[in-house]
Amino acid sequence: MPTKTLVIGYGNPGRLDDGLGPALAEAFEHKSLPEVTVDADYQLTVEDAAVVAEHAAVVFVDAAVNGPEPFAFRPIDPVNGTLSFSSHSVEPEAVVSMAHSLFGSDTRAYALAIRGYEFNEFGERLSDHAQGNLDKAIAFLEGTLKHDLLEEAADVPARRARGENIDD
Repeated sequence: MPTKTLVIGYGNPGRLDDGLGPALAEAFEHKSLPEVTVDADYQLTVEDAAVVAEHAAVVFVDAAVNGPEPFAFRPIDPVNGTLSFSSHSVEPEAVVSMAHSLFGSDTRAYALAIRGYEFNEFGERLSDHAQGNLDKAIAFLEGTLKHDLLEEAADVPARRARGENIDD
């Protein structure tokens, strides 16, 4: 039974805030978190399914063009994963679905979408506001992984929607 958690940051660091995923992965490379494996790439591929299958949990980290600030965290439902016939992108749901169906894994999967703002230019830097969001996402994920709270953290938006007080 796999015990490690895989953190995959993906995006294009040469397109400003699109590099948020790889930036988080780079930050995690310098942390000493036991049982955490880190990977970074421009995009997800079908080959990632084999790596995902070797882990108990995976967190896919990407930049978000819109959505909540500073980030959103949610579980991924592999049942909704469909593989398109393109060699250029594979969605996290499809990667996890392939890990389950091809390799028999039961890997739990989560998405961490960090809000970015500047995507339409070339340059290897993050906007100031995106850097602040990244810092908050790093602190959140590090604390969540250190205390093995992935499932509880993913349930926070649903609990808030039900009107539960989660600050206790």
